[in-house]
Amino acid sequence: MLEKADTLTRLRTRGAVLARRAEVVIDLNYVGMVVATLFFALSVTPSLVPRDWLFQGLISGVNAALGYGLGCLLEWGFRSWIRPRLTRIPPAPTWVLYAVKTAVLVTAGLTAALMLVQSARWQREITALMGMEGTTTPAYLRTGLLSLVIGVVVVAVYRTVREMVLFLARHLNRWVRVPRELAPAVGALVLVVVATTIFNGVATRAFFAVANSAFSVRNDHTSPNAVQPQLPQRSGSPDSFAAWDTLGFEGRWFVSQGPTASRIAAVTGRPAREPIRAYVGLESAEGAETQAELAVRELDRAGAFDRKVLVVATSTGTGWVNSMAAGAIEYMYGGDSAILATQYSYLPSVLSFLADKSKAASAGRQIFDAVYQRWSREPVEGRPKLFVYGESLGSQGSEEAFTGLADLRGKVDGALWVGPPNSNRLWKQIVDRRDPGSPEVLPVYADGLVVRFAADAPDLAVPGPEWQSPRIAYLQHASDPIVWWSPDLIFSRPDWLAEPRGSDVSSQMRWAPFITFWQVTADLTNAQGVSDGHGHRYGSLVVDAWAAIAQPAGWTPELAERVRFQLESAEDFERATK
Repeated sequence: MLEKADTLTRLRTRGAVLARRAEVVIDLNYVGMVVATLFFALSVTPSLVPRDWLFQGLISGVNAALGYGLGCLLEWGFRSWIRPRLTRIPPAPTWVLYAVKTAVLVTAGLTAALMLVQSARWQREITALMGMEGTTTPAYLRTGLLSLVIGVVVVAVYRTVREMVLFLARHLNRWVRVPRELAPAVGALVLVVVATTIFNGVATRAFFAVANSAFSVRNDHTSPNAVQPQLPQRSGSPDSFAAWDTLGFEGRWFVSQGPTASRIAAVTGRPAREPIRAYVGLESAEGAETQAELAVRELDRAGAFDRKVLVVATSTGTGWVNSMAAGAIEYMYGGDSAILATQYSYLPSVLSFLADKSKAASAGRQIFDAVYQRWSREPVEGRPKLFVYGESLGSQGSEEAFTGLADLRGKVDGALWVGPPNSNRLWKQIVDRRDPGSPEVLPVYADGLVVRFAADAPDLAVPGPEWQSPRIAYLQHASDPIVWWSPDLIFSRPDWLAEPRGSDVSSQMRWAPFITFWQVTADLTNAQGVSDGHGHRYGSLVVDAWAAIAQPAGWTPELAERVRFQLESAEDFERATK
């Protein structure tokens, strides 16, 4: 019996030693765990677009790591500044500390599990609002394990950086004679300066150089379904000043697709002309100014200034133009139209927003100014109606051609901007000055006499039938993170979360400092991963918007549905084969 008791005692002692060693190695901060659990719980609350378990796990893991860091900072502040002043409070017994630590870990695990169960319900609510299939609770519970792994990795990286700071501090104290108390702060400052210099200099240039190189490879590629046009009305044709192989991937697709005169006539039942599609790629001319000159030459060559309507479309980062928006104008005007677009970057819109934002603005301004000057020389009674169009980052570049609303209305016959980023200058001015009582997600400006905002077709008729020409329309969904993302989300609750929610935004979504900013930032990468009519997917709403802005003669609901069917079929083909 004594030997058995001694064995049990040795095992307990060895277990206690191993537990203490594990605790030292893991070095878990329990205040950090409490705050990390809170951040994790907030991160799985509803956001603008639905998330699968994998995406949510990545987001929540980083969120939990941020919370852990904040908790560590709070604990350090308490230990350094408050605890020394609490001399009358005796230290807690060891068993109490272990009980509290155990309670923290158990509570954290249970809280995470319960929040994931509730989050799965919220995700199903959001997908139901968007007409999508929802997740299952068992599948969503995998989020917790992935978040734990991500959180551990982020904390490990932080601890590595901390060790680097301490290493620098020791050497600064030893070799430079920096006082021991100041050495950690100086070491941290040195590390920050070096890291910032590398990031803003070498690393940033290298990243965008590699990104440009990678995406330029795709730009050189041509879809098997993009065949060089032979009609003179298209850029890239044998008659064109912009050579086929210089138009880029998106440019070659744009000029090779779209309805022909015969197709338009078959759908509308009326005679049609061959539509003009002009495009200038990054490699078609060197520099934005030369591109603008070439674009005007292309329009002149194709006879664009003799058409009924001319649209200057500012593309997104890679040079993409919404084929449904282009095709809608061509059907509405029986092909008696010209559409011009140019490419200003190899990068997708998200990277272009970071690296080439000024290029989008410069390109939009120079192209429009060049076209406007040439268009202005035509007789007033004979020149085409002039419209501008842009989607996402393209809307931002298109807006930059105008100093304000008066300048816009004085130069064009209409404007359509889709999914505008929150940083759009003109959009923000109009939204900030909206009529009292109208919500930010669907504002009314000056009784809707000049500018209108729409999330679906009926919104274009609100607040009343009187809509003066030239008409300007913004299409924006309440669930589009590209429209609502802003650095202001870090510290202030936006109006769109303080006011009644949009129809496809969860009623359970709440604003929290930092958390909401991080959630909406994450939503940007999944803005188009939803069904049409939600997020950054505007679908055939552009057809209704163009019909309201351009006011084509003889446009009927029956014709609209025939055109819509053709454009949706073409879009399905593009998604499947491009």
